[in-house]
Amino acid sequence: MFNIHKYSLNIIDMKTNEKQVALLNPVQMMKTTFIALMMVLFVSTTMGQRNVLDIVVGSDDHTTLEAAVIAAELADDLQGKGPFTLFAPTDAAFEALPEGTVSSLLEDPTGALANILLYHVVGSMAYSTDLSNGQMISTLQGDQIAVKFKNGKAYINDAMVIVADIKADNGVVHVIDAVIVPPAKMASVDTAISSSSSGGCD
Repeated sequence: MFNIHKYSLNIIDMKTNEKQVALLNPVQMMKTTFIALMMVLFVSTTMGQRNVLDIVVGSDDHTTLEAAVIAAELADDLQGKGPFTLFAPTDAAFEALPEGTVSSLLEDPTGALANILLYHVVGSMAYSTDLSNGQMISTLQGDQIAVKFKNGKAYINDAMVIVADIKADNGVVHVIDAVIVPPAKMASVDTAISSSSSGGCD
């Protein structure tokens, strides 16, 4: 039969032995405490440091955007001091582009691709509460984006904001459901896609 009284005494003896070990080894106890404190400090520090690029890299829905940012050599910029507001298209948004668009842009990563990516970045902090219907915002690419509100939803040009106000140490990220392209650049992208399509048919 299980002797609960004996089991309780064994637990008490174990705790007593642990206390005796701690008293007999104060240096070891101090080392253990110091290591534990350093681990807590390290975790809390690293958890608190999250820039705009970290949010993109840490998202399972932004692998294409991550690859595009790296190819366009903009990774260091988005890790900079900021502040930045990034309107981040999802993987599905890139997949919805006309066939050949992404591959065409990747042929000129620091040119056409970089320009389109910079059109998604604002050089200031803009939370959803800072946005207003009809507002025009200048991007790092140079052209402006239009803010619209419809049926309670916020739109950047024609892209709907599906997740807003993801805070970073150097800015804020809003997830959008479409890739936005500056009008002047769209024509050149269309031409590049048409040319590559024609070349593939020969």
